[in-house]
Amino acid sequence: MASGLESKGRQYAFVFLTALALAVAGCGKQEAKGPAAPPVMEVGVIKVAPHDVPITFEFVGQTESSQQVEIRARVNGFLEQRIYTEGSRVKAGQVLFRMDQKPFKAALDAAQAELAQQQARLTTARQNLARVRPLAAKNALSQKDLDDSVGNEHAAAAAVDQARANVINAKLNLDYTTISSPVDGLSSYAKKQVGSYIDASNSLLTYVAKLDPIWVNFSLSENEVLQSQSQQASGELKLPPRGEMGVEIVLADGTTYGKRGHITFADASFNSETGTYLIRAELPNPEGTLRPGQFVRVRVLGAERTRAVTVPQESVVQGQRGQSVWTVSKENKAEPRVVDVGEWAQGNWIIRSGLREGDTVIVDGTVRLAPGAPVKPVAAAPRPPSTQRPPGAAPLPAAPASAPAPASAAAPGAAS
Repeated sequence: MASGLESKGRQYAFVFLTALALAVAGCGKQEAKGPAAPPVMEVGVIKVAPHDVPITFEFVGQTESSQQVEIRARVNGFLEQRIYTEGSRVKAGQVLFRMDQKPFKAALDAAQAELAQQQARLTTARQNLARVRPLAAKNALSQKDLDDSVGNEHAAAAAVDQARANVINAKLNLDYTTISSPVDGLSSYAKKQVGSYIDASNSLLTYVAKLDPIWVNFSLSENEVLQSQSQQASGELKLPPRGEMGVEIVLADGTTYGKRGHITFADASFNSETGTYLIRAELPNPEGTLRPGQFVRVRVLGAERTRAVTVPQESVVQGQRGQSVWTVSKENKAEPRVVDVGEWAQGNWIIRSGLREGDTVIVDGTVRLAPGAPVKPVAAAPRPPSTQRPPGAAPLPAAPASAPAPASAAAPGAAS
């Protein structure tokens, strides 16, 4: 009986040990497999290579008429008519106002009558002198009679000249009652109504602002000018002469004005109140699209950044540590790299720091990347150049406070 129990116990122990060995063997197999290796992602990449790129500086500007003329009355009198439509575009020579002409016509008639009277006196004096001169030559009349005749003739001639000048003045005053625009432009509202008495104290009637060409004023800070001069001296920045620097305008709705202009004026004096230099650009405006007083964005074109490192806009990622890009390590693994983003240039961001020549930057397939993830780099497809910043892209440096300013536009005599 005891031997039977021992036999069963040995069987149970054998079964238990066998099951335990199988379980341990199964665990060993599972541990040998370990976690699955992450998949290798194919990503589009570019090689960083410094090159010269054209850049654009942006500023906030305001439009101004290239010739704003005050329309004033030049004679005293009552305003009789307003001929033009307020706020309309007018042509040079177009009549805007007309004053009461009746007193000026009367003054002209009186001046003309005075001229006729003096001309008659001159005729009489000349005839008298013609009679006296031969008689005085024969000693029939005294020298005093001859001198009196000559003096009367000269006085009559001077009186005629005076009367003729009065006629001219009266004609001018009559002409001044018709008030015309001296330039083509946009008219303002009438500051005096019909029936008002106009004199020297209230002679301003309206304004006419010339629209073509139109000016755009913007300012550069002293820091911008100094920074630009330093970059030009080091060769980092190239600028054309001031007259060759192009200017384009972006309107309030984001559209770009269709015509380009150029910088025509840079104030030589530094404004101590605003801490800026005034710059003026001139643009053609034949259709009158731009009106005086508009706020616009001014893009200054023609500058070039030398040996710049650029990456496409989609490769720049905004994160908690700031702006960064994904790079490929020597082991073909994804690595984030914090960068300092500069200007926008033809669809690319200029990288001030964080990348160097030869680095491999991922431009396609960055959405699901993680640090250390294995990747398969392939050459990215070329991208067409663009001057438009994409929505939601990393912002441009604040303009005008931090964008380097063209020194040749900032002050006469600056390096260009």
